[in-house]
Amino acid sequence: MKAREEKLKQIIHWAENNPDIRAVLLTSSLVNPYAPVDDLSDLDVELVFENRTSYEAGNEWIRLFGDPISMIEEDDRLFEGKHAMKMVLYKDHVKVDFKLYQVSEFIKEINEEALPEDWDVGYQVLIDKDHLTKNLKPPTYQSVMIHKPTEKEFKQLFNDFWWDTTYVAKCLKRGDIFYAKFMSENVLRTDYIVPLIEWYIGADHDWNNITANKHGRLFKKYLSSELWNKVEATFSGKDIEENWKALFAFADLVHELGTSLAGRLHFIYPVKLENDVRHYLAEIQSMP
Repeated sequence: MKAREEKLKQIIHWAENNPDIRAVLLTSSLVNPYAPVDDLSDLDVELVFENRTSYEAGNEWIRLFGDPISMIEEDDRLFEGKHAMKMVLYKDHVKVDFKLYQVSEFIKEINEEALPEDWDVGYQVLIDKDHLTKNLKPPTYQSVMIHKPTEKEFKQLFNDFWWDTTYVAKCLKRGDIFYAKFMSENVLRTDYIVPLIEWYIGADHDWNNITANKHGRLFKKYLSSELWNKVEATFSGKDIEENWKALFAFADLVHELGTSLAGRLHFIYPVKLENDVRHYLAEIQSMP
């Protein structure tokens, strides 16, 4: 994306000529070889200041790179005093997440035993006027990789999934679509379906440096068309009957992936639990 590239050049030029800035890093998807990148990908820029106070308090410098149409500011209280954030959406559609460090804070992060996740997913040193990054460890990318579950994690996921399907059923019977959507999308999908599909993909690739990116962005790439259709069947609109069908599609998908994984991992899939809860779901659905 030309506008994004031009904006990065502007930021680098400004930083090179600004004595308050001692280092600049580019992080996240643009420097992560495992991440999908397109014209809508953000710029994630870390600025290391001799003193960041005035830059955190004021926003005049933000306007040097374009016309902001929206901005979110987060002070260091959200980050244990390590840094501040200014996330800016510019009129030319480029979004830049600025992370503001003090030199002392930056050095502390570098000296941590484990590389912070923001750096472990990938980074590129764009400017380093004082050799601050000389001890910065190389990224391992492991924080974004799919990892094999333990037997305890496997068991817990299925126990919790079947428990929470009962809340969806009760909400649908009551006609409470708002709470039903919360439970199905925020809980069933996010907490259980996403990690379950990740485990399935990981097993297919022998747990060898494979990632599906954030919240399943790459699921379609790794799943067969038949399985992807079953995933899509778990999405529904506002109609109550449609949501009942989606709930049972969730159940069918979890059964298929869960039993397959159990065989591969030599774990026990909770067949009785599933059968008992399915019976409960059907009874709630058929209630007058």
